[in-house]
Amino acid sequence: MKAAILDGYNKNGRDIEIRDIPVPEISPDEVLVKIRTAGVNPLDNMIIKGEVKLIVPYKFPLVMGNEFCGIIEKTGANVQGFAVGDRVYARMPLAKIGAFADYTAIDYRAIAKVPEYLSDEEAAAVPLTALTAMQSYELMGLKQGDKLFILGGTGSVGAMAIPIAKSFGATVYTNGSADNAERVLSLGVDRFIDYKKEDYADILSDVDCVLDTLGERELAKELTVLKQGGSIVSLRAMPNGEFAKRSDMCAVKQFVFKMAGSKFDKMAAEKGQTYYFIFVHEDGEGLRKVSEIFTEKQIHASVDGVFSLDDVNKALQKVATGGSHGKTIIRI
Repeated sequence: MKAAILDGYNKNGRDIEIRDIPVPEISPDEVLVKIRTAGVNPLDNMIIKGEVKLIVPYKFPLVMGNEFCGIIEKTGANVQGFAVGDRVYARMPLAKIGAFADYTAIDYRAIAKVPEYLSDEEAAAVPLTALTAMQSYELMGLKQGDKLFILGGTGSVGAMAIPIAKSFGATVYTNGSADNAERVLSLGVDRFIDYKKEDYADILSDVDCVLDTLGERELAKELTVLKQGGSIVSLRAMPNGEFAKRSDMCAVKQFVFKMAGSKFDKMAAEKGQTYYFIFVHEDGEGLRKVSEIFTEKQIHASVDGVFSLDDVNKALQKVATGGSHGKTIIRI
């Protein structure tokens, strides 16, 4: 089979190669999936540059790709709830990624059935960002009536995070460029802030929760709009001790991340706020809940471009340059 292979980290980025490798064998707890489409994410470029190696130390050669949509072709002896022919999607397990390939072997507890109305391209855009939203909202305790600010919610994360937050009954605010306003308002945003004309810090105050998609450069300002005792979840700032403990890391890494993230913890603690960092993990049960929400609300994912597997490096470059109007997809 064909697969996109990374041979090692490079802090400046590097091309990944398409090679022929054997179709993977499955364990009793795994299914063999013929991949139809795979989502391309900023995370893929971060992995190439070695930016997440302290969180997940990958071994090489590494088959790249973190999420997919495909068809089950074989099931292991212990697999329950799935059968050959099922169309499924998943965020690949952290320790065993590999969605940029013809086939993948994956633990059945990491997958979920795709809502029938979604195309293969839309389905591949869902797992990683939708689970990011679900796991973030679980951490911050988002509930009906809460006010949520999503910083920079016009990209692929916002396309999932906004409608899922609305399904929780939250009031949602986000900011971005004006050419994205109509699209994100159609997802259910209650107030869109054009960042070129307005500063969210002048408009918002006492929001219950913040979802940070940009990282350290905005964190201090985001905390000014968060209420006393509110919660902020960051996708891009520094991991902290709470994250390391929640991820069941070794004592050394818990200490390292406690030190690295201490300034964010201290900034939040000044107003009794709580800072969380998230690195989304596989979760078939969570993804099944996402499927239920999508089916009930008939939510559609935003797709911004479709590439072939042979053009995987062009897809990665497109994601790296930013300015996305949705998810970049590889059709296998």
